[in-house]
Amino acid sequence: MKKFVILGGGYGGLAIAHQLLEKDLPDDTVIVLVDRMPFQGLKTEYYALVAGTVAETSLRTPFPDDPRLILSYGEVTGVDLENKQVLFAGKEPLDYDWLTIGLGCTDNYHGIIGADQYTNSIQSFSQARKTYQNINDVNPYGQVTIVGGGLSGVEVAAELRESRPDLNIRILDRGSSILSAFPSKLQEFVRSWMIQHDIEMRSHISLSRLEGCELYNGDEIILTDTTLWTAGIKPSPIVEALQVPKDKQGRVVINEYHQIPAYTEVFVVGDCASLPFSPSGQAAGAQGKQIADIMGAIWRNETPRVGQIKLKGVLGSLGKKTGFGIMGKRTVMTGMVPRVLKNGVLWKSKHHFG
Repeated sequence: MKKFVILGGGYGGLAIAHQLLEKDLPDDTVIVLVDRMPFQGLKTEYYALVAGTVAETSLRTPFPDDPRLILSYGEVTGVDLENKQVLFAGKEPLDYDWLTIGLGCTDNYHGIIGADQYTNSIQSFSQARKTYQNINDVNPYGQVTIVGGGLSGVEVAAELRESRPDLNIRILDRGSSILSAFPSKLQEFVRSWMIQHDIEMRSHISLSRLEGCELYNGDEIILTDTTLWTAGIKPSPIVEALQVPKDKQGRVVINEYHQIPAYTEVFVVGDCASLPFSPSGQAAGAQGKQIADIMGAIWRNETPRVGQIKLKGVLGSLGKKTGFGIMGKRTVMTGMVPRVLKNGVLWKSKHHFG
């Protein structure tokens, strides 16, 4: 049997699997989905897991149950592009005929000394579990510091305020404002919400090192009880090790069919792929659908046709009752409506409706 191997059961990998299973797979081909966990973790909602406002079971989505899909669990240690093999820790290599790399990302610490040792992460289900325990073990009136004022940092801060009103919460950011990539109207709305809910925001912070509960900002020492890192991501170390062209962020340069140009049997999806927009679950899912269509065309001996990926917008949460978003290119929404929309998007994602 020929093997179409998918590394990573995230938004991109699972979209590929579902799309391929809905189509007619060749009789001599099976899909092999490789992941550490026996379910998909809804990563865009890990902020709620960290805050303790949802049970982790509500953020698990089961993988498809289909005889044409083989589930394989393990820790990937490398990809041998020349010999068409996936390498594992403690397991025999897995041969592939076609491969999709969708292994996600890890935190980017930007060379800041001690950041990897003294901060908590939300980049995996396992890390989010540990972060939940560490943050929620902080004593009443203790200090939680979130490094990074982007979407993840803002959502964690807001959800944690709802979960632990007793805590002191601050966001540190290198830029002039939280959500600096968003329109000023939206920034102002979120800043106002943060002020009303007693969340400290500090801008133009440039950390040089971390030592335990001390964060060094130039000559200033910022004290904290625990620190959460949301200040940037980079592709999986497996992707870092690949000897193929990459962009400035370390993401793999791909062709119009999401393939590595020198290895057209290998696709790259999600945070590992060099795309003209920021990494997101929405982008990975859209990529995944196109990869499935491309494989269908290849199996039919047809020339693949792909269109430009068009993202619908961005939605964010400020607790359970308020949200914000951008629809289309610049249409800003704030209040209850974007929060309700985000609930709908989550429901659709859990039920594989996009």
